[in-house]
Amino acid sequence: MNIVIREINDDADEIDSAKTFLYGQIREVYGIGPTPKFHYDIEGLKEYYISPERNNFFLAMDGENIVATAGIRAYDKNYDFLKNTCRKEDTASIWRLMVDKEYRRNGIARILVEEIENFARHEGYEDIYLHSHRYLEAAIPFWKSLGYEVVLEEDDYDETSHMIKNLI
Repeated sequence: MNIVIREINDDADEIDSAKTFLYGQIREVYGIGPTPKFHYDIEGLKEYYISPERNNFFLAMDGENIVATAGIRAYDKNYDFLKNTCRKEDTASIWRLMVDKEYRRNGIARILVEEIENFARHEGYEDIYLHSHRYLEAAIPFWKSLGYEVVLEEDDYDETSHMIKNLI
């Protein structure tokens, strides 16, 4: 296994390959297909991650195959409980951290998060926000092991946990 982490290219074929990988992971992990309400950023990879200066999308490659992804973009949610904490100017948000099941437990997710955090620091972000789901058994312990703190756990159908890490 020779994994290379790199930024996605602004190339239609590579963007399509990333979308195919992401939708395959979503089908496997969540049991659903493409859903515009939840996956608008996948359809708009260029608009959400590639074109904006302070955003990015990373691929973990094993040869020519995408085996993991992670996106970072300026915080763009409007949760009331974070209104005085997270601002697009100084808070980034992590999206689409997904690792193919054949490549899990090899440190790829940690390497991707390190790459994202370095990118965020370089771009002047002070904090990183993310949300995950408690029914994903390893997710919350993984994020906590990297220094992310739970700021709110919702009792919604997705068992959403909102997390933040200070970068400075």
